[in-house]
Amino acid sequence: MNLTASFSSIASVAKKEFLHIVRDWRILVLIFTLPPALTLLFGYAFSHADQTDVLTLLHDDDHTEESAKLIEKLRTNKTFAWKDWTPANAGPPDLLAAHAMGALLIPKGWDESVNAGNPLPLRLTLDGTDTNTAPQLEGAVRQSLGEFQHDLYLQDLIDQLPDEVIDLGKKVPLEVRKKFDSAMKPWSVESQILYNPDMRFIEYIMPGIVGLILQLLTITLMACTIARERESGTLSQLLVSPLHRYQIVIGKVLPYLGVSTMLIAMTLATGCLHFHVAFRAPGSISLLCFLFLLCSLGTGLLISTFCQTQAQAIQFSIFYLLPVFPLSGAFASLEQLPPVVHWISEAFPLTHFCRAYRIVSLGQQGISAISMDLASLLAGAVITCVGASFFLSRMQD
Repeated sequence: MNLTASFSSIASVAKKEFLHIVRDWRILVLIFTLPPALTLLFGYAFSHADQTDVLTLLHDDDHTEESAKLIEKLRTNKTFAWKDWTPANAGPPDLLAAHAMGALLIPKGWDESVNAGNPLPLRLTLDGTDTNTAPQLEGAVRQSLGEFQHDLYLQDLIDQLPDEVIDLGKKVPLEVRKKFDSAMKPWSVESQILYNPDMRFIEYIMPGIVGLILQLLTITLMACTIARERESGTLSQLLVSPLHRYQIVIGKVLPYLGVSTMLIAMTLATGCLHFHVAFRAPGSISLLCFLFLLCSLGTGLLISTFCQTQAQAIQFSIFYLLPVFPLSGAFASLEQLPPVVHWISEAFPLTHFCRAYRIVSLGQQGISAISMDLASLLAGAVITCVGASFFLSRMQD
């Protein structure tokens, strides 16, 4: 068979598959509504990593001037949305009933204990069901308390020192005074943030949003192709036709490749226009997305060859996608995973997609920096497509 005839055969299969897509209004609704809708949902959910205006209960049992100053300092912290609260009993506060994530109690005698040099600890109660919010609330309370201790309380203490102490301090050697002054001031760190200087979490998780939406739609839709042919009784006709198996595979992949390209454009456009996520290195990103799409479509087609019905194909797709969500590095770093689990995560195409996307977009590195990830995606695309072609041949046998 010459090249022209081969292209003609592939085009015939692609046209047939394309007609299946455009004639099913349910698929068209998914294609045109899910990418922007999911991008907006994920974007709003992960656009801010730091918590703000978290409802927190507050009670001052000390009722002193110093405790009032501390409360004033606490109220300037945007992490909290304070709500006055009076303990009903000696036990812990009912955070669930109050719909609060924490409660802070300034104990009675706190100011007196501070002046005596043995300060009573503030009593902070946190809701541990949210393991992200609780540590942030504790850190914000410690930060406000430290700022109050240094900026307000320490300065008041220095102002109250008698003149005799000041005069005596002047007799201390200059080197000792400099060391003492250094010890009384918080030591600073001059930091520089590279690659994502504004620390926008949406910039970090945007590759995960793009990849998850693509895999959710492409693998699920692609997995139904062969199963649909089998259910309608046309698979046997397709297999006994003069078409080669690779022509069937390519013909079925091409329409979804075009649809998936449109999905990428819609997802990235939503991220750029609504969340102002920069689209950098378009050449490298386009190549990366193309290989990722081929790998995802090949995976869906390979799943389809094992399934008798479309329902089975969707179930297999879900079973494949479930471990991909937590183990691909889409929303969290993989560095803390055990070595064996980390090694398993390298088998997922989304892991290579997210890592390479961040390297070229946030890191602004050249294509050579992601060569291994591109090679992994290319290998995945070849293996899945060749595997699907092989199992199609076994079906005919």
